[in-house]
Amino acid sequence: MSEPSITQVARAIDHTLLKPEATHADVEALVAEAVELGTYSVCVSPSMLPVAVPEGSDLKVAVVCGFPSGKHTSAVKAAEAAESVALGADEIDMVIDVGAAKEGRYDAVEADIAAVRAAAPAPTVLKVIIESAALTDDEIVGVCRAAAAAGADFVKTSTGFHPSGGASEHAVRLMAQTVPDLQVKASGGVRTLDQARAMIAAGATRLGVSGSRALLSSDGDRPTGSAGY
Repeated sequence: MSEPSITQVARAIDHTLLKPEATHADVEALVAEAVELGTYSVCVSPSMLPVAVPEGSDLKVAVVCGFPSGKHTSAVKAAEAAESVALGADEIDMVIDVGAAKEGRYDAVEADIAAVRAAAPAPTVLKVIIESAALTDDEIVGVCRAAAAAGADFVKTSTGFHPSGGASEHAVRLMAQTVPDLQVKASGGVRTLDQARAMIAAGATRLGVSGSRALLSSDGDRPTGSAGY
């Protein structure tokens, strides 16, 4: 299997801005850069909604939920997700209660995800952030199965804010093998084209990247726009 082209990698990227100090002007710049680079979506905080996408663009808007700790109640996460969808979000990236996973309470993890799924039903895409670097392999398997049972569309490695770290090829591979009917998003520490291609090879179908321009030009090739690179 040949490695994905720069264009294909770009189309797998959720171009991300989740810094607490982000402004609406920053988000406008993020959208413009995403369109230029040809990324799949932008991923922002819910307070940044609504996000104006250029007419004629197929750029999607992803929004985080229960971010970054996951320690919000399910009712709060559900309300946040519902409001985000009402304000134009196409995709929701929710954080599980990692502590519940560490305790082996996968039924609670499933119920938490199911509450958000009910508040943001299809066609909204639901991604479930599991903080894979903070979990054992058995815990990764448990939460991935809970996400599948709750009707999620994706499992996602990381918020990028946890001190344990971000995505790893091992975690992505394990997640993809555990829930083959779900897609996998690798997020956290994916900064170069080689890393992005490695994550895709491991089973990721989406990438969370804040430095997308640097990543897409990290092998010396520089993207020239969504129409022809």
